[in-house]
Amino acid sequence: MLRIHFTTDDLVRTTVAPTADPLWEVVLAGGRLRDRVHPPAFHGWLTAVRDRLDHHDPAPRLLHVLAPVPDLLTPPESADGLEAGLAALRATPPHRLAAELERVGPLPAWVGQLLGGPRGPAALAEVLRHLHAVLVEPHAEVIGESVNADRARRARDLVDGGVPGLLAGLRPHARWDGAVLEVDSPHDRDLRLRGRGLRLVPSYFGHRPAAPADPDLPPVLVYPISDADRWTGAEPGGLDDLLGPTRRAVLECARTGAGTTELARRVGTSPASVSRHTGVLRGAGLLRTTRHGTRAVHSLTTLGEALVAGRVPVAEG
Repeated sequence: MLRIHFTTDDLVRTTVAPTADPLWEVVLAGGRLRDRVHPPAFHGWLTAVRDRLDHHDPAPRLLHVLAPVPDLLTPPESADGLEAGLAALRATPPHRLAAELERVGPLPAWVGQLLGGPRGPAALAEVLRHLHAVLVEPHAEVIGESVNADRARRARDLVDGGVPGLLAGLRPHARWDGAVLEVDSPHDRDLRLRGRGLRLVPSYFGHRPAAPADPDLPPVLVYPISDADRWTGAEPGGLDDLLGPTRRAVLECARTGAGTTELARRVGTSPASVSRHTGVLRGAGLLRTTRHGTRAVHSLTTLGEALVAGRVPVAEG
């Protein structure tokens, strides 16, 4: 249990971040990737990520190895965006990185080869940039819309009940008793804010609250957004009825961007058939096609993404 102790000044200084933190999202998305069971909201994300990830890519394994030291991977500067967070990582003194790695315990030799020496911090930053590009960035619109929905929910809690109402609204993961916020955590500890306030950071990928282990870092509580605020996939039957099964499959397989031949492989049909379907979907405003040299790449428009994600109703009753 994490117990966060508030003073009156802390209540005044408690805020909700405007966006998810990019490096926290990388760390938490890595956790989702390792989960054995995934809620429906993550099925599409998981399929897309597995398509993009090389089976031999060591980056997810490195993230798993470093999971016990999240403070190393999530510098406070990340609140100002991905580039600020990566710059802070690159500026980490190599001796501090070495000390953090020692806290993890015995490490595979390849981790020491990758992160050891003066180039270690820069190498770690590049790994996290790569993971952000694979796990988070392609889903930025979905994440942003979901976080905005959560922030609207928190704003209503704040208007209706002030900061105490905002904190009470973090149930079921946390409980507010008027002075202390009790947060579900595998570690038993106390965090005394001492007038610094608390920054609440919504997370699309988180499934339980998380906070820096170092009490001297700026106080942050990363909390999972409500399942009701996450974009979820449309009912397969609804999209089949609307588009037909093959056209629906083309639309869904284009979420990560693909050429005509690649779409045909994913859907299990001919390139000629895919060309006909992409033409119809493009004409309906659901798909865009851009050219890279001689290659045509198909990807979803905002409307197409919303339809596949289930934000546009496709059937009533």
